Amino acid sequence: MTGQKDDASRQAAGAATGAATGQAGIFAGSVPEHYDRDLGPILFAGHAADIARRAAALKPGNVLELAAGTGIVSRKLRDALAPATALLVSDLSPPMLAIAKTKFKPGETVEFHQADAMALPFEAASVDQIVCQFGAMYFPDKVAAYTESRRVLRDGGSLVFNVWGTLERNPCAEMAQATAEAIYPDDPPGFFRVPYAYSDPVQIRAELEAAGFAEISLDTVGIDAKVADWALLARGLVLGSPLIEEVRARGTVAEEAVVERFTLALRQRFGAEPGQIPLEAHVFSARKPG
Repeated sequence: MTGQKDDASRQAAGAATGAATGQAGIFAGSVPEHYDRDLGPILFAGHAADIARRAAALKPGNVLELAAGTGIVSRKLRDALAPATALLVSDLSPPMLAIAKTKFKPGETVEFHQADAMALPFEAASVDQIVCQFGAMYFPDKVAAYTESRRVLRDGGSLVFNVWGTLERNPCAEMAQATAEAIYPDDPPGFFRVPYAYSDPVQIRAELEAAGFAEISLDTVGIDAKVADWALLARGLVLGSPLIEEVRARGTVAEEAVVERFTLALRQRFGAEPGQIPLEAHVFSARKPG
């Protein structure tokens, strides 16, 4: 069974890497809508507010956001930054960016770019700050991605990003992975292991240094997210993540049955709603020397 879990984790990591490099259309169809509506307010909004506050405190002249997804951080960045600060919002997925665009009014200082974090379509030394929420874990080559960020930053510019803590420190995701393994014991999906596997501060600091960054700092941030409806969160975990592709590929259990199993598991783990779940992330800040 251990070998099967390792294989599933590697397959899920490959799928996630494919999504990050444009080789898999995982965040398409109805997935972006479920991601934004069902997961966004619970899993991402609290940490988005935290990273936007940190970014704005540095008073950059312009900001590039990587892996912006449906604009959860983008909206909070625009609200936190000075009105004259230019905001460049980028993501590889056009369907995700399409939702992000709906969160802005005409006349706001924001541009949208389809862009791969591994090969950014921006001139060298052209931005003051780069921000990325929960995207670095999907970069196929972390040092190469950080090096590319350093390239487009001006001397003295900052990279501010966060990654999830371990699966064990994020029990909602731990529950999701365990439930997926219980539903498919002979062929367990591995997606939920992927976002939480890139959580070693020592490794991340070493990769930032290898990419040429300095003045690296780390804060570990814990947030208790309120949940009004476990069924809605369960729907997001299944239908708003790459797990749905793994469910469909197996074809042995109906999607709604998987959502029901997730809902039951959430209630068993966290109690009746309304409830709350702890979320832990590591926030890194680094500067380009100069």
